[in-house]
Amino acid sequence: MLQLDISAAMGKAITPNKGIPEQEFSAILTSLRRYIDDFVKERKKGEHEWALDPSNEDTIAKVKEIAAFASEQKIKNIVWVGIGGSGLGPKVIREVFESPDTPEFVLLDTIDPYMLKMYDEIVDWKSALLVVVSKSGGTLEPMSVFFHCWQRLKEAHGAKAGDFAVGITDPKAGNLRSFCLENGIRMVAIPSGVGGRYSVFTPVGLLPVALLGGDVDQFVQGAKDLDESCSNNIPDENPAAMLAAAQFLLDTKRDCKVRVIMPYSQRLESLARWNQQLIAESLGKVETNNPIPLAAIGTQDQHSLLQQWMAGPRKQWHIFIREIEKESFTVPTEVDGSFSYIAGKEFGDLLDACYKGTAGALTQAKRPHVTIAVERLDAYHLGQLFFLFLTEVVLLGKLYRIDPYGQPAVEIGKKLTKGILSGEE
Repeated sequence: MLQLDISAAMGKAITPNKGIPEQEFSAILTSLRRYIDDFVKERKKGEHEWALDPSNEDTIAKVKEIAAFASEQKIKNIVWVGIGGSGLGPKVIREVFESPDTPEFVLLDTIDPYMLKMYDEIVDWKSALLVVVSKSGGTLEPMSVFFHCWQRLKEAHGAKAGDFAVGITDPKAGNLRSFCLENGIRMVAIPSGVGGRYSVFTPVGLLPVALLGGDVDQFVQGAKDLDESCSNNIPDENPAAMLAAAQFLLDTKRDCKVRVIMPYSQRLESLARWNQQLIAESLGKVETNNPIPLAAIGTQDQHSLLQQWMAGPRKQWHIFIREIEKESFTVPTEVDGSFSYIAGKEFGDLLDACYKGTAGALTQAKRPHVTIAVERLDAYHLGQLFFLFLTEVVLLGKLYRIDPYGQPAVEIGKKLTKGILSGEE
């Protein structure tokens, strides 16, 4: 089960004027008890539709069917077209599950012509499965890339091209839905009330897990089990509430505006970027207080940002994410004498030492941080990580009094871009 340790953010560890005093923390937990109850009641009324997704047996069955078809057809390339949450969630899943034994997962979340041309030349379209994700079917980037990929698929398969494509879109309306119906493309639905950044337990996340050989049932079970903890109205037994409390108090009471999400696992690099989007688009809606997320990765960013974090303005706090069990891979026993202290050691132990060194250095500098630990990085625990952050952002919306759904400022940019391309600007 996922573990959350917030002790290094508390005043007891780094002095009350730098960390969170117990009295302030107790007060915010009282408010959170009410907000947790509200969250549970709202879900019973049909709100927060994303939280129901892990229990959608019909969707789980459909993604398994598509994965079975891909296996039967000996698919070698999965070409995934999506942007924002429709690309970042699958990218996390690719990093966790892709291996030499799985199909190659080609994520096209860009309209950079150089990158598109490169992938166009790499993909074997005769053994490719094309998946396009656009809830509205009107987003410029994925739809423009999809039309190019669809042309390639038709060149490879002719009239049977639709058999090798999947559209993930709104179940009732939209341009992509119409196109799929006209061209015999199989569709699976994103529920109407679920936005892109909340969609990881819809086919947007479940299909990549299935296609890459992950255990879909364990992925949703991890979410369900954590949901039970996140519905607990005793806040100190609820990891999402505890994380939300730390975030809110460090921002509003200690002026730690920047939230650094820093996994110590290369396979979770994109989880930090996924959470960055989740926080920025959900809560970046007022000019006073809201978190400013920053994705980082250990150990690389120890060598690029730690100096700033240790000695620069006290404007940030850290969320470390680490896995306890790691792949066994060792340093050779024969190394230069000056490095005898690492001879024969597991690389996992080196990674742990780097995490502990960074965390300890921040504590000595009286800089707050928390740590999320999972026993191992598998489908079950990945499902827990996703559900933790999704519930946290809802509770943060209540604490900050910000609606965590919708992104009106982003829509302005989309409208202006369309106008420029249409010759209206």
